[in-house]
Amino acid sequence: MATYAIGDIQGCYTELHQLLDRLAFDPGSDRLWLVGDLVNRGPDSLAVLRLVRGLGEAAITVLGNHDLHLLALWQNRHRHFKNTDSLAPVLRAEDGDELLDWLRHQPLMHYDAEREIALLHAGLPPQWDIPTALACADEVEAVLRGEDFHEFMQHMYGNKPSRWSKKLRGWDRLRFIVNCFTRLRYCDARGELDFKHKDQPGGQEDSGLMPWFQVPQRQSRQARIIFGHWSTLGLYQQDRVHAIDTGCLWGGELTALNIDTLKTTGLPCAGHAVPGEE
Repeated sequence: MATYAIGDIQGCYTELHQLLDRLAFDPGSDRLWLVGDLVNRGPDSLAVLRLVRGLGEAAITVLGNHDLHLLALWQNRHRHFKNTDSLAPVLRAEDGDELLDWLRHQPLMHYDAEREIALLHAGLPPQWDIPTALACADEVEAVLRGEDFHEFMQHMYGNKPSRWSKKLRGWDRLRFIVNCFTRLRYCDARGELDFKHKDQPGGQEDSGLMPWFQVPQRQSRQARIIFGHWSTLGLYQQDRVHAIDTGCLWGGELTALNIDTLKTTGLPCAGHAVPGEE
């Protein structure tokens, strides 16, 4: 039995299928951990959702920012699609509502206590230890799965508040939590979030910014953390941190990490998006 974590798929169904073949993945005995962003910009988000949902308990996926964007479009159908969206086939599919109801029941964070490994899409602010992060994830998951889901989708977007406080309440608190789990790359030593910088590390130090996982005295540093979201960072494995978004969508690779051996398998990808797009 092997457990593989796979980086951002973003609708690249063919590449996912090829990577699973390369791994000789057997859903009867093996397991998949997916870092989120199953959908958007790639050519077949619908097929990816159907495949992952069809794997049942053999697959765990956390939610990424593009997954939440799809849920927001589903709940607010009057919104115009961005030019880069490739999500219309999901919304128009006969099983679209069923797939999206399944998607909104997926977690923001998965934690294997026995292995002491956390799976999430983007990052954690330095003030959160693992129990705090799990509790914050639970807060948002309860809303996504409950009666306030539609209203939350209308309040989810925005960059503020940008710093954690236990006193945060309401939509501000939930928005901050979502932004950490699904959008975070850089922050300063106090945990002030930055969403402007998206390139690989280098030069941001002048503004006091650093990758979230390099903040001194980060409270989650005792756990091994697997995440995606940061294609310009590429494959990064240091200090119990494993970044595995290697830019499949952009012509890089789709990467699988064996979470027991920490060895990676990469599948070169042709790319389906233009570099420079967000």
